[in-house]
Amino acid sequence: MIIKKIKLENFTVFEDQQIEFDPGINILIGENGTGKTHILKVLYSACQSIDKKVSFPHKLVLTMLPDDYKISRLLTRKPGNRTGIIRIAAGESEMASERVLKASFNGKTKKWEADVTGEDGWEESFSGLSSIFIPAKEILSHSYNLNAATEKNNVRFDDTYLDIINAAKVDISVGRNSASKNAMLRRIQEMTHGTVVYDAKRDEFYLKNGSSRQEFNLVAEGIRKMALLWQLVKNGTLEKGSVLFWDEPEANINPTYISIIVEMLLELQRQGVQIFISTHDYMIASYFDVKKQAGDSVVFHSLSHADGTDIIYYDKSKTFDNLKNNVIITAFNELLNEIYNLGV
Repeated sequence: MIIKKIKLENFTVFEDQQIEFDPGINILIGENGTGKTHILKVLYSACQSIDKKVSFPHKLVLTMLPDDYKISRLLTRKPGNRTGIIRIAAGESEMASERVLKASFNGKTKKWEADVTGEDGWEESFSGLSSIFIPAKEILSHSYNLNAATEKNNVRFDDTYLDIINAAKVDISVGRNSASKNAMLRRIQEMTHGTVVYDAKRDEFYLKNGSSRQEFNLVAEGIRKMALLWQLVKNGTLEKGSVLFWDEPEANINPTYISIIVEMLLELQRQGVQIFISTHDYMIASYFDVKKQAGDSVVFHSLSHADGTDIIYYDKSKTFDNLKNNVIITAFNELLNEIYNLGV
């Protein structure tokens, strides 16, 4: 599956926005409140709805958690009666014809009961697709009984957290690992100094090194995030044709690991994984420009508030430096100016 484009009308911060995506790596940057994570969650919900048991709008509210699970609360907060429209186009390959999944809703829509078209073709074309969303905050250390507690309303986590725990528990890999996969696993192990073990009886994850194992909650969060990536690669979740969404991969990560994360993502792209990440980090964005090779497919998408208004301005480029309204570079340059002025 390749997600080709999304069109959002009257949805959260977007009044009318269309974005065309790259079949490789899509990097969303922008200031807070410009809808980066919202786009990732909408696309992820659409990917999950290839399962006949999963309704797109229902998954969307479980992923975004509006009050009382009302999809109408995802409408743009503007005066007047509005209709929210989500339209996502995808194909089995870059050149294949598109399938379109569309949902529309308004202020009178009950709960998640949006009008949906294109579901049958969507499920047919992309059956068996693997998609995963890695949240900004690590969650495997909180896996114990979390699904049951959420179902009983004792705690409240959106579905991206619950789904990532379930994905990490199940091994869907088939046959022997490829040489590139083994190389990737070894590279991550150099950072984590161990491998991931799931204890089904305890419903807990551990980091294993030799004959000893350490509780996940006793491991530094940055190491836990890298261990999660190891587990997803190892268990077959990130294979050719799958889609990876990663919200702020740089969060709580040692800066020395950033270049390795970028290399891992570029390698996954070479193996046929479509990737969407959101970031505020200058290093990770710049490393994509530095590390990509001929044939690698990377596009930067910039979202910003136009002239201090609520209107979202959009731009895209194949290089980080050429983005207009690049808030990361602007902030970085301001920092350099302040450092320079200290020495004057």
